[in-house]
Amino acid sequence: MVPLEAALSGAIGARVRITTAAPNASTFEGILFTACPITNLVAINTFPASAAADSKQASNGDYHVIPISRIQNFQLLAAPSNSSDGTSFTDAIPSIQALDIRALKTREAKAIGEAMDREARRGKGVTREAQDIFDAFSRTMPAHWNGPRIVVADSVSIAPPYRVEDCRPLVAGNDAALTRVRKVLEMERKKIEFRNASATIGSTSTFTRNERKGG
Repeated sequence: MVPLEAALSGAIGARVRITTAAPNASTFEGILFTACPITNLVAINTFPASAAADSKQASNGDYHVIPISRIQNFQLLAAPSNSSDGTSFTDAIPSIQALDIRALKTREAKAIGEAMDREARRGKGVTREAQDIFDAFSRTMPAHWNGPRIVVADSVSIAPPYRVEDCRPLVAGNDAALTRVRKVLEMERKKIEFRNASATIGSTSTFTRNERKGG
Protein backbone atom coordinates (compact mmCIF):
# COMPACT_ATOMS: atom_id res chain seq x y z
CA MET A 1 0.00 0.00 0.00
CA VAL A 2 1.06 3.59 -0.54
CA PRO A 3 1.81 5.62 2.63
CA LEU A 4 -1.58 7.40 2.63
CA GLU A 5 -3.50 4.12 2.44
CA ALA A 6 -1.35 2.65 5.22
CA ALA A 7 -1.91 5.72 7.41
CA LEU A 8 -5.67 5.61 6.85
CA SER A 9 -5.88 1.89 7.63
CA GLY A 10 -4.00 2.48 10.88
CA ALA A 11 -6.24 5.37 11.89
CA ILE A 12 -9.61 3.60 11.85
CA GLY A 13 -11.52 4.69 14.95
CA ALA A 14 -9.35 7.79 15.41
CA ARG A 15 -10.45 11.40 15.14
CA VAL A 16 -9.09 12.80 11.88
CA ARG A 17 -9.32 15.77 9.58
CA ILE A 18 -9.51 15.06 5.84
CA THR A 19 -9.24 17.72 3.14
CA THR A 20 -10.21 16.84 -0.42
CA ALA A 21 -8.63 18.20 -3.57
CA ALA A 22 -10.11 20.79 -5.92
CA PRO A 23 -12.52 21.17 -7.57
CA ASN A 24 -15.12 21.23 -4.79
CA ALA A 25 -12.47 21.04 -2.08
CA SER A 26 -13.94 20.26 1.35
CA THR A 27 -12.72 19.53 4.87
CA PHE A 28 -14.23 16.77 7.02
CA GLU A 29 -13.46 16.27 10.71
CA GLY A 30 -14.69 13.29 12.67
CA ILE A 31 -14.15 9.62 13.46
CA LEU A 32 -12.65 7.53 10.66
CA PHE A 33 -15.17 4.70 10.34
CA THR A 34 -13.38 2.57 7.74
CA ALA A 35 -10.75 2.64 4.99
CA CYS A 36 -11.28 -0.02 2.32
CA PRO A 37 -8.25 -1.03 0.21
CA ILE A 38 -10.50 -2.89 -2.26
CA THR A 39 -12.82 -0.03 -3.21
CA ASN A 40 -10.26 2.69 -2.33
CA LEU A 41 -12.87 4.54 -0.27
CA VAL A 42 -12.94 5.89 3.28
CA ALA A 43 -15.97 6.62 5.46
CA ILE A 44 -15.85 9.31 8.14
CA ASN A 45 -18.49 10.04 10.79
CA THR A 46 -18.60 13.81 11.27
CA PHE A 47 -21.35 13.84 13.90
CA PRO A 48 -20.15 16.07 16.80
CA ALA A 49 -18.69 14.08 19.69
CA SER A 50 -20.28 16.53 22.18
CA ALA A 51 -23.85 15.79 21.01
CA ALA A 52 -26.23 13.77 23.16
CA ALA A 53 -25.26 10.12 22.94
CA ASP A 54 -28.83 8.87 23.21
CA SER A 55 -30.21 10.97 20.38
CA LYS A 56 -31.43 9.29 17.21
CA GLN A 57 -29.06 11.34 15.08
CA ALA A 58 -26.11 10.29 17.24
CA SER A 59 -27.04 6.65 16.70
CA ASN A 60 -27.31 7.11 12.96
CA GLY A 61 -24.20 9.26 12.70
CA ASP A 62 -23.35 11.60 9.84
CA TYR A 63 -21.25 9.57 7.44
CA HIS A 64 -19.38 10.76 4.36
CA VAL A 65 -17.78 8.41 1.82
CA ILE A 66 -14.65 9.81 0.17
CA PRO A 67 -12.47 8.32 -2.61
CA ILE A 68 -8.89 8.00 -1.38
CA SER A 69 -7.71 9.45 -4.70
CA ARG A 70 -9.43 12.77 -3.81
CA ILE A 71 -7.73 13.17 -0.43
CA GLN A 72 -5.25 16.05 -0.52
CA ASN A 73 -4.44 16.26 3.18
CA PHE A 74 -4.93 13.91 6.13
CA GLN A 75 -4.36 14.78 9.80
CA LEU A 76 -4.62 12.56 12.86
CA LEU A 77 -6.25 14.64 15.63
CA ALA A 78 -6.77 12.03 18.35
CA ALA A 79 -5.91 8.37 18.74
CA PRO A 80 -8.69 5.76 18.61
CA SER A 81 -10.71 5.57 21.81
CA ASN A 82 -10.67 2.31 23.75
CA SER A 83 -14.02 3.18 25.31
CA SER A 84 -16.87 0.82 24.61
CA ASP A 85 -19.10 3.89 24.24
CA GLY A 86 -17.64 4.71 20.83
CA THR A 87 -19.36 3.88 17.59
CA SER A 88 -18.74 0.44 16.11
CA PHE A 89 -20.08 -1.83 13.43
CA THR A 90 -22.52 -3.36 15.91
CA ASP A 91 -23.90 0.10 16.78
CA ALA A 92 -24.47 1.18 13.19
CA ILE A 93 -28.03 1.72 11.98
CA PRO A 94 -28.87 0.03 9.68
CA SER A 95 -26.63 -2.85 10.73
CA ILE A 96 -23.46 -3.42 8.73
CA GLN A 97 -22.33 -6.94 7.91
CA ALA A 98 -18.68 -7.89 7.54
CA LEU A 99 -17.44 -8.13 3.97
CA ASP A 100 -16.86 -11.63 2.60
CA ILE A 101 -13.38 -11.02 1.18
CA ARG A 102 -13.17 -14.53 -0.29
CA ALA A 103 -16.43 -14.04 -2.19
CA LEU A 104 -15.27 -10.63 -3.43
CA LYS A 105 -11.98 -12.13 -4.64
CA THR A 106 -13.89 -14.92 -6.40
CA ARG A 107 -16.14 -12.40 -8.14
CA GLU A 108 -13.12 -10.33 -9.11
CA ALA A 109 -11.32 -13.36 -10.58
CA LYS A 110 -14.47 -14.37 -12.48
CA ALA A 111 -14.91 -10.87 -13.91
CA ILE A 112 -11.26 -10.73 -14.98
CA GLY A 113 -11.52 -14.18 -16.58
CA GLU A 114 -14.65 -13.20 -18.50
CA ALA A 115 -13.01 -9.97 -19.70
CA MET A 116 -9.94 -11.89 -20.88
CA ASP A 117 -12.16 -14.42 -22.65
CA ARG A 118 -14.04 -11.64 -24.46
CA GLU A 119 -10.76 -10.08 -25.52
CA ALA A 120 -9.46 -13.43 -26.79
CA ARG A 121 -12.56 -13.77 -28.97
CA ARG A 122 -11.85 -10.48 -30.72
CA GLY A 123 -9.83 -10.89 -33.90
CA LYS A 124 -6.90 -8.51 -34.26
CA GLY A 125 -6.89 -6.55 -37.49
CA VAL A 126 -9.70 -8.59 -39.09
CA THR A 127 -12.79 -7.41 -40.94
CA ARG A 128 -16.28 -7.18 -39.49
CA GLU A 129 -17.25 -10.11 -41.73
CA ALA A 130 -14.44 -12.25 -40.30
CA GLN A 131 -15.55 -11.44 -36.75
CA ASP A 132 -19.15 -12.32 -37.62
CA ILE A 133 -18.01 -15.69 -38.98
CA PHE A 134 -15.94 -16.36 -35.85
CA ASP A 135 -18.84 -15.42 -33.57
CA ALA A 136 -21.15 -17.74 -35.50
CA PHE A 137 -18.79 -20.69 -35.04
CA SER A 138 -18.13 -19.95 -31.36
CA ARG A 139 -21.85 -20.12 -30.58
CA THR A 140 -21.95 -23.83 -31.44
CA MET A 141 -18.32 -25.04 -31.43
CA PRO A 142 -15.11 -24.13 -29.62
CA ALA A 143 -13.20 -21.61 -31.70
CA HIS A 144 -10.16 -19.40 -31.28
CA TRP A 145 -7.98 -17.07 -33.29
CA ASN A 146 -4.53 -18.04 -34.56
CA GLY A 147 -3.41 -14.72 -35.97
CA PRO A 148 -5.89 -13.95 -38.77
CA ARG A 149 -6.94 -17.62 -39.02
CA ILE A 150 -10.01 -19.07 -37.34
CA VAL A 151 -9.40 -22.44 -35.68
CA VAL A 152 -12.57 -24.47 -35.08
CA ALA A 153 -12.66 -27.32 -32.56
CA ASP A 154 -8.86 -27.63 -32.81
CA SER A 155 -9.58 -29.54 -36.01
CA VAL A 156 -10.01 -27.12 -38.90
CA SER A 157 -8.28 -23.85 -39.78
CA ILE A 158 -9.98 -21.20 -41.91
CA ALA A 159 -7.65 -18.71 -43.59
CA PRO A 160 -8.63 -15.30 -45.02
CA PRO A 161 -10.77 -14.48 -46.90
CA TYR A 162 -12.70 -17.23 -45.05
CA ARG A 163 -14.30 -19.02 -47.99
CA VAL A 164 -15.29 -22.69 -48.02
CA GLU A 165 -12.17 -23.53 -50.04
CA ASP A 166 -10.01 -21.80 -47.39
CA CYS A 167 -10.80 -24.52 -44.83
CA ARG A 168 -7.95 -26.90 -44.03
CA PRO A 169 -7.91 -29.86 -41.60
CA LEU A 170 -5.27 -29.62 -38.87
CA VAL A 171 -5.08 -33.42 -38.75
CA ALA A 172 -4.77 -35.23 -42.05
CA GLY A 173 -7.75 -37.39 -42.85
CA ASN A 174 -10.20 -35.65 -40.51
CA ASP A 175 -12.78 -35.36 -43.28
CA ALA A 176 -15.80 -35.42 -40.95
CA ALA A 177 -14.71 -32.25 -39.12
CA LEU A 178 -13.75 -30.56 -42.39
CA THR A 179 -17.13 -31.33 -43.95
CA ARG A 180 -19.03 -30.05 -40.92
CA VAL A 181 -17.06 -26.80 -40.72
CA ARG A 182 -17.47 -26.18 -44.44
CA LYS A 183 -21.25 -26.65 -44.19
CA VAL A 184 -21.50 -24.21 -41.28
CA LEU A 185 -19.26 -21.71 -43.08
CA GLU A 186 -21.26 -21.97 -46.29
CA MET A 187 -24.51 -21.36 -44.40
CA GLU A 188 -23.04 -18.42 -42.49
CA ARG A 189 -21.66 -16.80 -45.64
CA LYS A 190 -25.12 -17.03 -47.23
CA LYS A 191 -26.56 -15.24 -44.19
CA ILE A 192 -23.93 -12.52 -44.50
CA GLU A 193 -24.62 -12.11 -48.23
CA PHE A 194 -28.34 -11.88 -47.53
CA ARG A 195 -27.81 -9.22 -44.84
CA ASN A 196 -25.54 -7.23 -47.13
CA ALA A 197 -28.04 -7.45 -49.99
CA SER A 198 -30.90 -6.37 -47.72
CA ALA A 199 -28.88 -3.41 -46.46
CA THR A 200 -28.05 -2.39 -50.03
CA ILE A 201 -31.69 -2.63 -51.13
CA GLY A 202 -32.81 -0.61 -48.11
CA SER A 203 -30.22 2.07 -48.82
CA THR A 204 -31.21 2.26 -52.50
CA SER A 205 -34.89 2.46 -51.61
CA THR A 206 -34.28 5.34 -49.21
CA PHE A 207 -32.22 7.18 -51.80
CA THR A 208 -34.95 6.74 -54.45
CA ARG A 209 -37.68 8.07 -52.14
CA ASN A 210 -35.59 11.09 -51.20
CA GLU A 211 -34.76 11.72 -54.85
CA ARG A 212 -38.46 11.71 -55.80
CA LYS A 213 -39.28 14.14 -53.00
CA GLY A 214 -36.55 16.44 -54.22
CA GLY A 215 -37.86 16.24 -57.81
